[in-house]
Amino acid sequence: MSATAEINELHDLIGGLRRCVTSLKTRYGDNPAMRRLVIDADRILSDIQLLDTDVAELDLDRATVQHSAEMIAIPDTEYDRDFWRDVDDEGVGGHSRY
Repeated sequence: MSATAEINELHDLIGGLRRCVTSLKTRYGDNPAMRRLVIDADRILSDIQLLDTDVAELDLDRATVQHSAEMIAIPDTEYDRDFWRDVDDEGVGGHSRY
């Protein structure tokens, strides 16, 4: 499925969502929960419109990913201990200094 087809599908879906939200607002009135739903639906529509702009500017339908066949060798040898001096493992805490 192309990006354009997916964006068109998003427009159809957000149209259906907005119709449902409008129907619910008619039934339940203007209350905080309904205002949140209306704001959320409007935000989603705005995000889709921004995506439309990005796709048009970046021409994502024609974008291609280039893969490199070049392999980078990483040696199995130990790094010099001075390389790791003053480094802490995130989430584990500091290493004991030796």
